[in-house]
Amino acid sequence: MTAADGSRAHPPEGAPARSGRVRELEGYRGVAALSTVVFHVWQHYTTYGPEGARPPLANGFARAFFSFEVVDLFFVLSAYLLTLSYARAAIDREPGHPARTFLFRRAVRILPLYWTAILVVWTARNPGLPGDWRDLAEHLTFTQVFDGERIFYTIGASWSMSLEIMFYGALVVLGPLAARACRPFARRGARVAVCASGCALLFAGPVAWLAVAHYGLRVPVTDWPAYYGPHARFHAFAAGMLLAVVTVALGERGRLGARASALARAAAVGALLALAWLSKDHAGAASVFYHPLAALLWTVLIHTTVQVRRGGLWHRCLRARWLTGVGLVSYSLYLWHEPIMIWLDGAGALPGGPGGFGPALLVVLAVALPAAAASYWAIEYPAALLRRLRDSSHRRRDYYPELSP
Repeated sequence: MTAADGSRAHPPEGAPARSGRVRELEGYRGVAALSTVVFHVWQHYTTYGPEGARPPLANGFARAFFSFEVVDLFFVLSAYLLTLSYARAAIDREPGHPARTFLFRRAVRILPLYWTAILVVWTARNPGLPGDWRDLAEHLTFTQVFDGERIFYTIGASWSMSLEIMFYGALVVLGPLAARACRPFARRGARVAVCASGCALLFAGPVAWLAVAHYGLRVPVTDWPAYYGPHARFHAFAAGMLLAVVTVALGERGRLGARASALARAAAVGALLALAWLSKDHAGAASVFYHPLAALLWTVLIHTTVQVRRGGLWHRCLRARWLTGVGLVSYSLYLWHEPIMIWLDGAGALPGGPGGFGPALLVVLAVALPAAAASYWAIEYPAALLRRLRDSSHRRRDYYPELSP
């Protein structure tokens, strides 16, 4: 695409591909948000005792289906969308986005809703002063992930936002560094190799830490900062960055034909089955390395979606209007669903006992989805308008709902 002055025009920040395949990725956002709600309701109805965890449903298939932990999907997809412009700058030498523009867009996208949700929930749970001010300060500054006691306070799922913010800071440093590192290489393949190698190193670091922490230092799994901090969870962002590099490297010519598409769909089904198997309670390496393995499998699934031609059942499901609608409000749903679940439980609106899981899930969704839609139109959409006003180019659709957990 060429601008009027002859230079190559920028794609919108976070545009998934030259073909603009947006709806399928927004469908993934809907899948991730709904799966997160299911997972947290599942956790709420799981009891723990000397014999271990007792899930609300004993059926193995149900356990695999309902206990998906999809935070890695959020991280992979977010990193993929946001790294694309940097990958194009490094591999194809396209103009990059200034760091201040990137950070402003991310701040407008993330902060208004996040700070509103934190302040509302914290105030409701701390009616008397002074309250737990340290908890509030840590959540407002995205540092709760380093506090083993308060990491899941206020809004439990918000720990992932700490990593998102840290990733944004890392990306505005690593993206230009990658472009600089690729400048000496005339061959495009060499530039791709440099970027891919950097992503592989970023993935390997947290995996190595998990091995050292568990097998070498014997760090208990309840040491939350050890296993939830950036040093332990950045592998998912690295997988998304690698996916962006692969997408840019392949380009439109990487679209798969009919036979290759069939193989890719088979790989996608295999990835889903592997994720279901991993989601069950396992001991040993499958438990220690669950999140790196899940990140790789989500990466395979997204890659096949991007590269396979449209028309298959999977694409139609992802493009379903109801699912993309959930994807549109997924950030609000992600932040509000847990406080809503806790409030409903305190009000006696959720049935008790393990058998209450199914009805409780329906009740939580029935309240959380309308609340998320209201939150989107009241907070997220006006913030997106502010970002549009600041953008100097009004000829492109600046608001693209990038995946943000």
